[in-house]
Amino acid sequence: MTTKNIVFIATSLDGYIADKEGGLDWLHSIPNPDNNDMGYGALIKRVDAIVMGRNTFETVCSFGIDWPYTIPVFVLSTTLKSIPEKYIKQVQLVNGSLTEVLNKIHNMGFNNLYIDGGTTIQSFLKEDLIDEMILTTIPVLLGGGAHLFTNIPKELEFEHVKSELFLNHIVQNHYKRKR
Repeated sequence: MTTKNIVFIATSLDGYIADKEGGLDWLHSIPNPDNNDMGYGALIKRVDAIVMGRNTFETVCSFGIDWPYTIPVFVLSTTLKSIPEKYIKQVQLVNGSLTEVLNKIHNMGFNNLYIDGGTTIQSFLKEDLIDEMILTTIPVLLGGGAHLFTNIPKELEFEHVKSELFLNHIVQNHYKRKR
């Protein structure tokens, strides 16, 4: 059975995924009057579930909107002890080594996973568990914040699949892991 772990995330020109205060307002710095999803809908059709870290989960919960995901979400955390009652039907808490977590998720029938959240993505990269990356670059320099790529212990080669331009300003690059 084939499995895939796919990253779909936006970064600033200088490689940050959040600003110095952890903010995300810069993601909306380019007007998007038609609400172009920039490939998000196509990604969601390709994946069975989402694996995100606690910080990302808490950030999504803080948006004050209805739960935005229609597929199962697994929250990877060693510190979170339970999921708030409001999200109990949509979210499962998982912990352990990434291999254990992936085995559990795959045994539940979820094989193509959207990996989300900076620390979670970094953990998957450290163990060479990312098969594809779709990186959307917003044309802004943040000068600091949460960097997407840090402490990768070895070189990981990816091959470029395609690039797309959205809203005449935003560049999205799609890469697949060379194995």
